[in-house]
Amino acid sequence: MTDTQPQHQPIGLARTLRTIALVTGVVSLVAGALILVWPFKSAVAITVLVAIYALVAGVVDVTLAVRSKGLSGWLRAGTALLGVVFVVASIVAFANLSSTTVLLAVFVSTFLGVAWIVEGVVSLFSLGGPKDAFSPVPRSKGWTIAFAIVSILAGAFVLLSPLLTAVWLWIFIGVSLVVFGVIQIVRAATLER
Repeated sequence: MTDTQPQHQPIGLARTLRTIALVTGVVSLVAGALILVWPFKSAVAITVLVAIYALVAGVVDVTLAVRSKGLSGWLRAGTALLGVVFVVASIVAFANLSSTTVLLAVFVSTFLGVAWIVEGVVSLFSLGGPKDAFSPVPRSKGWTIAFAIVSILAGAFVLLSPLLTAVWLWIFIGVSLVVFGVIQIVRAATLER
């Protein structure tokens, strides 16, 4: 090992970090801009990716069911049925991309709303448990109650208007990606050479 090796390693590391920051920044900025400029088209693109995943997963499951002789009959039949369901879902998604995109947005928002309500209820029930039920740090009952109420109300609002929530969530994601992209690009430009 020579004296010059340790000096070159940090330079190479800095260059690698700068490249990673620049690439992730540009990808984030472009993705965020696409979401903000074409919100529905970008949501359709995500739906296409989900449909492609379903198609590939379905084909793999059907192939596995047909070719795996070591599986029991019920397991093979279940795997084949699951594969067929995935393939059919993919075909339906591709045939109705706009409707599937809206349905996917409503599903994700509804799941978020239910999760917030459950989180709020669990927080309320945690008040009656031991002090270290969820955290070794002592809790404040007031903050826990406030968090639970906000969580339950937010979840209820989302369930009352899942499509509107999905639209605002998509815009928030687009803005966040643009901000993160700009920060990463500036960070890459300011890293030491």
